[in-house]
Amino acid sequence: MVRPEVQAKERTDLRALYDRHATALFGFALHLSGGDRGRAEDIVQETLVRAWQHLPGQPAVQQDIRPWLFTVARRIAIDQHRRAEARPTEVSGAGADRVLMGTPDDTDLEAGLDRIVILDALAALSVEHREVLMQTYYAGHTVAEAARVLQIPVGTVKSRAFYALKALRLALMERGMTP
Repeated sequence: MVRPEVQAKERTDLRALYDRHATALFGFALHLSGGDRGRAEDIVQETLVRAWQHLPGQPAVQQDIRPWLFTVARRIAIDQHRRAEARPTEVSGAGADRVLMGTPDDTDLEAGLDRIVILDALAALSVEHREVLMQTYYAGHTVAEAARVLQIPVGTVKSRAFYALKALRLALMERGMTP
């Protein structure tokens, strides 16, 4: 059992730690949380709890522990971000019902049909033209990067991209898609 005088000293030390570092820590946490005050407050609270847990018996107020507190706050913010990224994106009730019931709206249907036509038109292109378009448009590579990936000269990538786009446009027009 912890003696009451020890608990009182810990409370006093924690209060002094808070008074000395909370304002600066909150500003830092606010920056880490992108301006979200609620998240910043959570980061400060968790940081001070960890300081209280890891610094018992040490004169926390007298030593300069601010760099350590900032490091702890930064790690807490990183952990929060990773946890948020690991969670799947939530779907609203209306969107979930549409997916579960199989009732797509008109835009979903149109986009799906367009995708089918575009894939069919791409399949009609030569392998070389398709590879260049996939590297430059789908993968988002620059001409130089696409040349390096495909192991062909930059000029060849430019030429193939030009003729591939012309062929794709013609193939899409043949399939009823207007430019």
